[in-house]
Amino acid sequence: MEWHGAEAKVRIKNGRILKERIPKKYRHPALDKQLRQSRTRRESKILEKLHAAQIPVPKLLKSNDENMSIHMEHIEGKPLKEVFHEKPLHYAKEIGILIGKLHTADIVHGDLTTSNMVLHPHKGIHLIDFGLSFFSTKEEDKAVDLHVLDKAIEAKHYQHYPKVMQLILQAYKKQYKLSQPVLDRLKAVQKRGRHQQKKI
Repeated sequence: MEWHGAEAKVRIKNGRILKERIPKKYRHPALDKQLRQSRTRRESKILEKLHAAQIPVPKLLKSNDENMSIHMEHIEGKPLKEVFHEKPLHYAKEIGILIGKLHTADIVHGDLTTSNMVLHPHKGIHLIDFGLSFFSTKEEDKAVDLHVLDKAIEAKHYQHYPKVMQLILQAYKKQYKLSQPVLDRLKAVQKRGRHQQKKI
């Protein structure tokens, strides 16, 4: 099984995921190599840190700087977006706890959606696809992370919105001790978003 994303080719083989960052022809070759190497290293470090913190993510198996590839564990299960409707309130709380742990580790996912979460049959929700992730202590970055999730929940699971988002944020607040400044900033981010929509 193989598919292509915006910046990488991904395939599943022997219970592993192989992710290779592909060259971009529109970039200068030296810059392209530097960017792909730095992003591969960053994603590898993030996976290692999250796994060490016992946050449910794919385990990093191998990283190669030369061909910009990452080998990681394949998480068995279904994409959460496909089963979210079955137990939305339960899943909402679990998502909030996970993001709270993520932000406690000062890691921003960058693309929080239920498409990037897998429901393992026995081990609950796992976060996947850290290609856009980065380390940050900034409240703004974490607030934007939550805002991206908010918009994704509203778009994909509108039948359960805003109730599930409220539950996500409640669980997030309980899990993450430094959450209040982030939640305050989230309100400002949402206000900016509404203002920009009015302009359009």
